[in-house]
Amino acid sequence: MKQGATGKFDPPGEAGLDQGIRRLEFAGDTAFQTELRRRMDEFFRTTGRRKRDCWEMYLKSAFMLAIFGVAWWMLVFIAQTLVQGLILSIMLGLSTALIGFDVQHDGGHGAYSEHRWINRIAAGSLGLIGGSSYVWRWKHTVIHHMYVNITGYDNDINIGPLGRFSPHQKRLWFHRWQHLYLWAFYGVEAIKLQLVDDFRYLITAHLGPHRIGRPLRWELVNFIVGKTVFLSLAFVVPMLFHSVWVVLFYYLVTAWVLGLVMVLVFVTPHLVAEADFPMPAAPGRMDSPWAVHQANVTVDFAQSNRLLTWLLGGLNYHKEHHLFPLICHVNYPAMSKVVEETCHDFGIAYKEHGSLISGLAAHYRWLRTMGTQD
Repeated sequence: MKQGATGKFDPPGEAGLDQGIRRLEFAGDTAFQTELRRRMDEFFRTTGRRKRDCWEMYLKSAFMLAIFGVAWWMLVFIAQTLVQGLILSIMLGLSTALIGFDVQHDGGHGAYSEHRWINRIAAGSLGLIGGSSYVWRWKHTVIHHMYVNITGYDNDINIGPLGRFSPHQKRLWFHRWQHLYLWAFYGVEAIKLQLVDDFRYLITAHLGPHRIGRPLRWELVNFIVGKTVFLSLAFVVPMLFHSVWVVLFYYLVTAWVLGLVMVLVFVTPHLVAEADFPMPAAPGRMDSPWAVHQANVTVDFAQSNRLLTWLLGGLNYHKEHHLFPLICHVNYPAMSKVVEETCHDFGIAYKEHGSLISGLAAHYRWLRTMGTQD
């Protein structure tokens, strides 16, 4: 990702190309992006808001980490009954997801602070979730944000033969039931991330069709330390006080809750009928400019729900995040009016679902459509 001296975000058209990221150019008409940036800069100038290093983030991060710590401690050392263990496992899974949404996500994008070392610490909280900030940076910050909803480029819409997310993917006979069975598999995503995917990427140095470099020096140290911390919290320490089967049972419950919540928050803005699934108009080239593409492939949800906005780290304002990923999420609700007005002035649809339930229902309908229609 490229960030200029003004803190503006540039579409990552060149980011990672030396690492083997598949190249795809967007149309050169930047009128919408230029005007949107101008209006957003004016908005921050006149309101005096900070783009990063917002005091709310530091308090919020302390709260989220404290909830995680209390849930883990009580599950390992206090819980005595099955009901207590299940409640605390669900609480631990939810608090782990909130760390990802509210702390790690901003840090990984460089939106938490003006200081790189603070962003790296925040991004490193992914270790508590069991992931690698190095792999996440390539998979999410570079590849997904560069090529949202473009089949063959965006790894997030490719889950292999298990499901069909895009109209440009092959439909298999059992996909007719994917709107029923995929919800259970969503919960497995965290287990896959923690125990399989990161290690596979480290060994193969590939993310789908994209080649990424293996972590070296401090990046490799961070990878090893992060996985060691996670494995210690999830397995080693609990097994000192409980049987292997008890630890594995509560790990599966916690990880399944984490995976389900994590996936649903990220599929609801993109994998719905209201979002576009464009393909290159010519080899290596898209018809739409980058910023217009981001607006067309992203759908907001539950903007009026202030509690949900706080809990999800503003990810229900997903269009604002994709257009300005270097700005802290506490600003997204206020920024949305500027984005909506600019979209309207340029004839770009500002798509949103009124609630989380309506967004999830739209995703359900999309799964059913992709499973039954070519």
